[in-house]
Amino acid sequence: MKITSSLTTPNKSKSNALIIGFFSDKELNSIAKEANELLNKQISQRLKSKDFSGNTGETLTLFADSGQRVVLVGLGDKNKCHLGTLQTANTKAVKALVTTPVKTVSNYLPSLSYQDIDAAIAGKISAIASSHAQYRYEATKNFKKDNKHALQSMAIYASKKSASTIKQATAIANGVETTRALGNLPPNICNPDYLAKQAKDIAKKYDNCTLTLLDEKKMQKLEMNALLAVARGSRNSPKMIVLKYTGAKKSQKPHVLVGKGITFDTGGISLKPGANMDEMKYDMCGAATVFGAFVAVAEMQLPINLIMIVPAVENMPDGDAYRPGDVVTSYSGKTIEVLNTDAEGRMILCDALTYAQEFKPQVLIDLATLTGACVVALGHVASAVMSKQTQLPQDLLQAGIEIHDRAWQLPLWDDYQKQIDTSFADMQNVGGFAGGSITAGCFLSRFCEDVNWAHIDIAGTAWNNKKEGATGRPVAMMVQYLINESVK
Repeated sequence: MKITSSLTTPNKSKSNALIIGFFSDKELNSIAKEANELLNKQISQRLKSKDFSGNTGETLTLFADSGQRVVLVGLGDKNKCHLGTLQTANTKAVKALVTTPVKTVSNYLPSLSYQDIDAAIAGKISAIASSHAQYRYEATKNFKKDNKHALQSMAIYASKKSASTIKQATAIANGVETTRALGNLPPNICNPDYLAKQAKDIAKKYDNCTLTLLDEKKMQKLEMNALLAVARGSRNSPKMIVLKYTGAKKSQKPHVLVGKGITFDTGGISLKPGANMDEMKYDMCGAATVFGAFVAVAEMQLPINLIMIVPAVENMPDGDAYRPGDVVTSYSGKTIEVLNTDAEGRMILCDALTYAQEFKPQVLIDLATLTGACVVALGHVASAVMSKQTQLPQDLLQAGIEIHDRAWQLPLWDDYQKQIDTSFADMQNVGGFAGGSITAGCFLSRFCEDVNWAHIDIAGTAWNNKKEGATGRPVAMMVQYLINESVK
């Protein structure tokens, strides 16, 4: 869906549908009054008859004489309205249209006078939420005879001053859709080689992007033995994908994003239970997230240098698979005792994080669906941020608040480090049940001791359920963080 900004009012709009917002006090602003006239006072009549109360997410569709649809959507109590409310209202309004023949929409939710949300942010949230609501998975389904879901464009009501914000939102929305599309693909399609091909397409699309691919032989030569140990059980050979975007002077140190790319995770020899194992196609959502963030940055042409690194591997059981009890030497030279082959994400990430430091990053951030313990701790609401730095995690949390793609910081105190100590190697790859997300972060921290690094566990936010699938989170948070960095 193409998203643009426009100041065209309802009586001049040529869109097939209009979205008009109301608080529960049901007052009509100038936009709603104009829409009311267009509808021959239908809005005021429906409000009077209490057919529409303005509760958060409530919708009512009316029709003008011309056949133009007008969707009324509620935002609840004006005094309690926040970014989440605005997200919900946009989602519900668009969902009311996606199964209709409507192709073009004018969205007037940013025209409302919010207490704590300025018009530019309202437009940005509206654009991202609307795009998210109209997404549907199509890659392996036949929709040739399906004429529904025809939304093609949306005009967000925004001033010229806010137009640049809408452009940012469009890029973020495209990045989120990239992430969802990759995350939802089945593992027989989306394997390491497929991710490498997607990276090639991105490098071709943008002039200031370049791609480096490390195949299995190159990684063997470099002795990336932790990553290669995970890959041994699969017939799909691993790839290390390195995409570089140059938007600033080459002398400027890059931001480096590393995304866990386990394209399918059986658990290896430490085999997962069969129930819901199909959801392990989402174990590459860290990779999908950095793909989405990279695409958004390239579309915006942010004045930063950005490097995306994806270790892409499949974790399978096989006669050559790595075993519990093995000791492997990572790319850094540090040794790891494998106690659980299902703790494979940190094994591939430690080599990728070590490799990333060769680019001398000003910031290094990894994103991974790393631990089920994170879902226990934070549910599906917040991503987990861990870092030994002071400012970096705060900057990430603030970006999440600004774009309503929120995260929460978990401690990474040295007290937890002893849980991954072992007599047989420099460390073991699991730290036991207690504080499982944190001890996974502790493991990664041992490979990032001299760098401005943060780890983001997205196990609870990257996908919701089998119906919705990949959420595209936390692309918005990451891109907002990079936008903020670009203006420092």
